[in-house]
Amino acid sequence: MEPEPLTLTGARVVLRPLDPRDTDAVHTAAQDPDVQRWTTIPSPYLREHARSFIELLAPEGWATGSMYTFGVFLPEGPLTGVLSLTMRGLGTAEIGFWATKEHRGHGYTTEATLTASRWAFTELGVDRVEWRAEVGNDASRAVAQNAGFTLEGTLRSALNNKGVRRDCWLAALLPSDLGLPSTAPYLPPPRPAAPPAN
Repeated sequence: MEPEPLTLTGARVVLRPLDPRDTDAVHTAAQDPDVQRWTTIPSPYLREHARSFIELLAPEGWATGSMYTFGVFLPEGPLTGVLSLTMRGLGTAEIGFWATKEHRGHGYTTEATLTASRWAFTELGVDRVEWRAEVGNDASRAVAQNAGFTLEGTLRSALNNKGVRRDCWLAALLPSDLGLPSTAPYLPPPRPAAPPAN
């Protein structure tokens, strides 16, 4: 049974499902050239795109258990960004996010990423949260690294953004990185023995 849409609370941010009252804020934020450059949202981004995302795509993701989308808000109300966890396979979710221009650089997206990842580890049976971003998206990479993700490499031609294939970075966060148990046992490879001292 898939979880019902719910609200997650961090120390400084609130993550809740988007609803029609958020349409204008999402539409306005998505006009930022950086959001359009680094994400796969339509460009130009019209108000009907925001309405379809909020009223159709995001609720369908919750209903099917395929994608869990949250608006990230300050407790007093303003939207600071959007975050989604997309299920990619058994025990694996991919996290994606963008932040509003005026709220970047304050750690809100990092906190939201950690809040959502803890929920995924403890409530969704996820044992690996992956982050991917096009090579060059240094702001997104900083969020992932500040949240404790380990950079695992570069995937060639792994993203298709508006019809152009691009290389992307891949990083992951495991439950053990946050001091949490895994759903399935994790057996990392043995570390190679140190060479004998001369």
